[in-house]
Amino acid sequence: MNYKNYQNVFKRYELKYMLDSSQYEAVKKAVDEHMKLDEYGKSTICNIYFDTPDNLLVRRSIDRPIYKEKLRLRSYGIATDNSTVYIELKKKYESVVYKRRISASYEKAMEYLTGKGSLEDSQILREIDYFKTIYKDIRPAWIISYDRYAYFTDEDKNFRVTFDNNILARDYNLTLTEGVEGEPVLDKEYVLMEIKTAGGIPLWMCKVLSDNAIYKTSFSKYGTAYIKKFRRQ
Repeated sequence: MNYKNYQNVFKRYELKYMLDSSQYEAVKKAVDEHMKLDEYGKSTICNIYFDTPDNLLVRRSIDRPIYKEKLRLRSYGIATDNSTVYIELKKKYESVVYKRRISASYEKAMEYLTGKGSLEDSQILREIDYFKTIYKDIRPAWIISYDRYAYFTDEDKNFRVTFDNNILARDYNLTLTEGVEGEPVLDKEYVLMEIKTAGGIPLWMCKVLSDNAIYKTSFSKYGTAYIKKFRRQ
């Protein structure tokens, strides 16, 4: 994987749709006709979500405020100490998503995020530092992993579609080096689709959504995992 091609600053709309098996087949057929798998094809994405000791960030997210923010560490596949990973600061205001991220080795990233090391100075790092001063005592809270198929189109470089399944969550063994495990966040028959766009949605996608009664939903992997845990208690 060529990590140098990864974009580090994003401003876009991210629209989420929960698909059952028949809806997924219909959308997947249309996507295959109009789009291409990106150069990474299918990937397994693993994230450590950071939160305060009283889980302030996830609790705020569940309340669906106008503005919310989160900090996570992302790897593509199971990490080693030397793997390239991404520290991501993600903010959402009135449906617009702003994301900043920097890359580092997994070992260096964890040292920085747990207050045991530093990284090369940059504007994005200063934004993350500021986030850490607001939310004191932030620490690893949950790991969310999933399999993702990502698509793009030559006609609009800012339009992407992703399909996520096998979404797993755990609040133990909080490392990205120990493999993929956890409790399922979704029932097996459902797939989470995300449309990421800086502007509009192509007519062909609007048609397949309308024809199959697919409607936008609000869904947080981290928030859903947190709620499911406390419902079990």
